Amino acid sequence: MNIPNTLTVVRLCLIPIYLWAFYATPSQHKVGALVILLLAGLTDILDGYIARRRGLETQAGQLLDPLADKLMMVAVLFSLIQSGRVPWLFAGLLVFRDAAMIVGAAFFHFQGKRAVPKANKWGKSTTVAYYITICAIILAWPTQTAGEWFMGFTIVLSYITSILYVASMQIIDIHRRVL
Repeated sequence: MNIPNTLTVVRLCLIPIYLWAFYATPSQHKVGALVILLLAGLTDILDGYIARRRGLETQAGQLLDPLADKLMMVAVLFSLIQSGRVPWLFAGLLVFRDAAMIVGAAFFHFQGKRAVPKANKWGKSTTVAYYITICAIILAWPTQTAGEWFMGFTIVLSYITSILYVASMQIIDIHRRVL
């Protein structure tokens, strides 16, 4: 297993540690959970950077990396919903968007094709907005209402990003290489 894939596996292992840190902390400010989440975000940045820079992209990594991201997001959203920090509607909108993206990728996969989006700064901006939002909500900073506003902004940005993502896709036939 190469370094990027190892970092992805580490990120998967951080999910239960995040949940433990969130629920084991009696304080409203879940700093330990936030540190674990930020560490997971760092592994996400590093695995992508190393994989692209050193040509270590693998099919396993292409499958595990987004899976780790989505599972971490679900764990974070679950903890925030359960603790009353995020409304169900907001979390549902994020989960719906991700589920639609997964169903779309599965649709192409079962047809022997792969959807390859062009990289853009919108996706990175959405990720940054997501982490800022989660930090604000977990730390209850500056207020709970501000965290909800950040979440609303992040949801809108994530849908814009998804539309741009789909619009920029190229469909690659796995067997013939280009469609």
